[in-house]
Amino acid sequence: MSAGWRDVQGAARLCVALTAAAVTAGAGYVVAAATEGPPPEALGPEPVTVRIDAEYSRFVPDSLRVEVGTEVRFVLMNGDPINHELIIGPESVHRRHEEGTEATHTPKPGELSVGPDEQGVTSYVFDEPGTVEMACHLPRHYEDGMRGEVEVVEPD
Repeated sequence: MSAGWRDVQGAARLCVALTAAAVTAGAGYVVAAATEGPPPEALGPEPVTVRIDAEYSRFVPDSLRVEVGTEVRFVLMNGDPINHELIIGPESVHRRHEEGTEATHTPKPGELSVGPDEQGVTSYVFDEPGTVEMACHLPRHYEDGMRGEVEVVEPD
């Protein structure tokens, strides 16, 4: 095979790679644009139950939107082979858990521990507008992305 033919083949491969990259980048933009839009309707004001799955050290879903005054009953389903917790509340609650040494928590509003392949339930009343964090503060879980937020909004 001549050197000229190899150059043509190399150029063709480069064109295919650049075209694939452009299509992928463009598709990513379309996907991002398709997910934008109005925020989801807020849950509440009547009590609601929300299932949170703990999978691969992530919460699914990792964000919610609720009306002020809504009581949310959280059902945490742990599909991982390790312990997790769901801590919901203001910054002071999260700071206490970051620095704490409790491996598990007795169920109380906004605090829950679950073992591997277990489920648990806790409730929390979102009484002020703003953003409330939910997190797992077991070692390395928060740093690995096991956190989310609840947006608390005034009723429309």
